[in-house]
Amino acid sequence: MEIFSESLSSLSLPWLLTGITILIVFSFPSFFYRSLSKQSVENLAPGPSSLPIIGNLHQLGKLPHLSLYKLSQKYGPVMHLKLGQVPTLVISSAEMAKEVLQFHDIKCCNRPDSYGMRKLSYNRKDISFSPYGDYWREMRKLCVIELLTVKRVRSFQHVRGREIAKFVNALSQVALEPNNKSIQLDSKVYSLAKNIICGIAFGTDFEREKLKEKQIQKTIQDALLVTSGFCAADFFPYYGWMIDIVTGFRQMLEKCFHEFDQFYEDVIQEHLEPSRPRLDHEDITDILIALSNDKTGPLRLSKDNIKAVFMDLFLASIDTTSATTVWAMSELAKNPRVMTKVQAEIRKIMGNKKEVEESDIEKLKYFKMVIKETLRLHPAVPLLLPRESMQYCTIGGYNVYPKTRIFVNAWAIGRDMSTWSNPEEFYPERFENSEIDYKGQHYELIPFGAGRRMCPGMTMGLASVESILANMLHRFDWQLPSGMKPEDINMEEEVGLTINKKFPLHLVPIKHEMQIE
Repeated sequence: MEIFSESLSSLSLPWLLTGITILIVFSFPSFFYRSLSKQSVENLAPGPSSLPIIGNLHQLGKLPHLSLYKLSQKYGPVMHLKLGQVPTLVISSAEMAKEVLQFHDIKCCNRPDSYGMRKLSYNRKDISFSPYGDYWREMRKLCVIELLTVKRVRSFQHVRGREIAKFVNALSQVALEPNNKSIQLDSKVYSLAKNIICGIAFGTDFEREKLKEKQIQKTIQDALLVTSGFCAADFFPYYGWMIDIVTGFRQMLEKCFHEFDQFYEDVIQEHLEPSRPRLDHEDITDILIALSNDKTGPLRLSKDNIKAVFMDLFLASIDTTSATTVWAMSELAKNPRVMTKVQAEIRKIMGNKKEVEESDIEKLKYFKMVIKETLRLHPAVPLLLPRESMQYCTIGGYNVYPKTRIFVNAWAIGRDMSTWSNPEEFYPERFENSEIDYKGQHYELIPFGAGRRMCPGMTMGLASVESILANMLHRFDWQLPSGMKPEDINMEEEVGLTINKKFPLHLVPIKHEMQIE
């Protein structure tokens, strides 16, 4: 679910009118029948009145998580909506999130099916989006045991270190230029995150392969455009596919899929070449190919299975890593007291060491609080990924029927005044004597979700965010462009695959001279 009104406005008027006509023609009979039906569903959660056909879609606005948060202030932490044809439950408190993600996890752990999900998952007809499915369980086991363990994540620190060193060197060159030149940090950090993820997943060094860099950059941009657009089939399952064809959305999705497929095919073929130089460390492609050749394992990985794993692990990792890092730097630039305090801690612990190594980060207690506070205020996926109920259950005392889509608003939970004092304030010290963490055990802070559907890539993503941010703070002092004050930093959000800053962050890097004893 992304921007409804904005996505529709981007369509040409004739196509839009045609799509609306199709929608009305096919919707009216079923709407009329439901209106005449004497059956009523009792004890649903409260929520705003819905319009015929579109339900409550018109109330989502440009920032759905914010619109739903405001509605929850009126209707409560368990709220019922109708998004198109889809009954939807919105959860906006830690207590109710615990009911969904822990007490009723088995009943509410399905994923809503859609054409886009199946297409970008390589049309896996054998897949059950329920954790009861054999494929899901084996792929989850593959990610948790083979690809994303703490040990495996640490084995890729040479990739993170290599790319961060290049990044720091580039910033050092900027810092040497006269007149304190500012940089647009968003694009620099995004490029760094892309290089780290591609190095880990594919063993690709874009520094040496400019053609491949342009190819994957274009592919990512196309994918972000598609995934942040309005997919009618997600809200009108029976006939939305026709609207997606008329508006060109399905064609865009097909084009994006084929671009990704060709890129992944090239990566796999390159890894299968006998003459390919062997690196000191395996990348994720090497690991997956080795597993596909293992005939004794429980899961027989085909080439399409490998590509599907790439799709699941690759696309979101770049954007979430970049967005979280930029939000952290934005909050620090806006709060000089916190910036000074966290830099003092890093530099005291690091002494004369030029680079912050990953083994050093565990010593940085206040730095860890800064990361937590950033995740509280700016979860990369504010509504988490949607779930779907498989069985009848009650949540907050209200009936929830099968095939109800469930959104957990992690953004709203992070701002709940009943949990957090001064929730809009960036104040890392709130975690000083608190056991609350983001690893799925404390429902007051769930940027990665919890339960069976918790994000398996949490460890990998945070390793990149922490390494990038710690080295940026250690090696440079950061100033605002001339004439700008901290309160001038615009913190408006923009919805895409993840939540990014609407306006780029411009900062001036000043190289920090370490004291040599």
